[in-house]
Formats: sequence, structure tokens, C-alpha cells
Amino acid sequence: MPAVINQTRAGFPGWHFHPDVWVFVLLLAGGYLLAVRRHGGVGPTGPTGRTGPTSRRQVAWFLAGVATIWLGSDWPVHDVAEGYLYSAHMVQHLLVTLVAAPMLLMGTPAWMAERLLSPRWLFIAVRGLGRPIVNLLQANLVLVLSHWPLVVEATLRHHPLHFGAHAALLSSALIMWLPLLSPHPAIPRLGPLMQMLYLFLQTIIPTIPASFLTLGRSLLYPIYGEFPRLWGANALTDQQVAGLIMKVGAGFYLWAIIIVIFFRWYEREEKKPRDVLLWEDVERELNQPSGTPRLQ
Repeated sequence: MPAVINQTRAGFPGWHFHPDVWVFVLLLAGGYLLAVRRHGGVGPTGPTGRTGPTSRRQVAWFLAGVATIWLGSDWPVHDVAEGYLYSAHMVQHLLVTLVAAPMLLMGTPAWMAERLLSPRWLFIAVRGLGRPIVNLLQANLVLVLSHWPLVVEATLRHHPLHFGAHAALLSSALIMWLPLLSPHPAIPRLGPLMQMLYLFLQTIIPTIPASFLTLGRSLLYPIYGEFPRLWGANALTDQQVAGLIMKVGAGFYLWAIIIVIFFRWYEREEKKPRDVLLWEDVERELNQPSGTPRLQ
């Protein structure tokens, strides 16, 4: 049976206070700053060692990650995503998984990562899930489940499930970014070439649910057909826009990171001492007068 689409037009939702969001972000930011202060404060330029002070850049990254979570979870993004447009719901998920998660990792110093993972069971679990192949599986499994129609409808109708789903997305995303941004010395990062391959593989699976959204002729999430039409947006068009955001927006974002990794790696390689004998070196050596030092 085709979904019944509500044709009622709705105005932009007014400001609405979300106490659970404010409590979460304040506890996250406050706990981080308190831990940094108790561990020697903030250093002028960067960590001086494994247990050194936290850098100003790390603090800025972490707080930016917290702000991104707040942006995606509070008014107006949250209200539009959960009561009007699935495309806003997609933006909400991408903010948490592709923007906030790497920022939080870049803002986490090594000493804090060691303390957070001090329970041995937790460290073993995170290290195991953080291995590239396992990580690809867990990240894409969570992604597919988070877009499963029954899961989406349940999270929209039951707020505790909604909070749990976002917590699972954030946790999965933090683990997903470990091969590139791990702050824990015992969980090593991949080399540049493997990082690029890893991110490339991360772009493949999301195209499947994105294709269902973009090419679908009917509503994949009938519940969004029941919502009032914000700005008169058609529910099916909104679903297709969500698919494009997931496929094109997220894809370009990850490919941009791949390009940055490549050029940084290339720049580092160019700066390394050259240990390959080129023809120009041989020619210069042959043209030197006798008695001058030879190539070693």
C-alpha cells in the first residue's frame, strides 16, 4: 500500500529547548576541560611528550567537535530532521559521523586516550574493532542499520531509542576514524597509502542505501510522509535529496580527505634525503676534474 502523504504546509519550527542535548554537550565539554586542567593545563604549542600538557589546538578541535554535535542535535536541525525533512536527518547524521567524530579524536591527547581506555576489556574491544577490516565491517553495518526503515521509524517515535541510535553512530564513527586519527599510542595509525585505501573502501557501501533513496519511486520511510510539509517540500523529493547528500556530499568529503593525505604524503617524500642515484648525478661526477671527491 503506498504511503499516505500529508499535504499540510508547515511554517519553520519555533525555538525549542532540548535539555538532554544541553546536558550532554555541557558534560562533555566541561569534563574535558576539567581533565585537561587537572593534568597540567594547556601547553603553548603542543604536547611535550606522551604525558605532556594538552595543546591549544587540541582543545580547539575538541570543543569544535562538541559544538558540531550541539549544532546537529539541537534546534533547528534536530526539530526539522525529526518532524519534517529526512534530508535534514541525513545532514544530522553526517555532522555527527564525518565532522564531529574526527574533531573529537584530534582534540584528544594521548594521556586522555590512555585513561579513557584504561579498563582492559574496553581497550581490547576498541583495539579489536579498530583494526581496518573489522572497522570497515562495523562502520558500514551501523550505517546500514541506522538507515533501515524499521529502525528509523522506531527512533522517531521513541525518544530514548533516538538518543541510543545517535550514541551508537557517534561511537561507531569514533572507532571508524581510529586508523587515521588514533590518539592512543597502542592503537597505531595506518600509513598514508593504507589510509587512502581505507577511506576509499569506506565510500563504497554507503552508495547502496543512497541509491535506494535517490532512485526510489516510493517512500522508503512512510513516517516522513505523515509529517507536515515544511516549505511545501514534496516527501519523495526530500528523500531523493537525502540520498544525494549521502552519496555525493559524503563521497566528496571523504575524497577531499584522500586528496589532502596524498599531497601531504607526497610533500613529506619530496623532503626526504634522496638516496637514488640519478643520471644527472652521474654526469656531474664524470665532469669533475681529477683529484676531486667521488660519489660514495
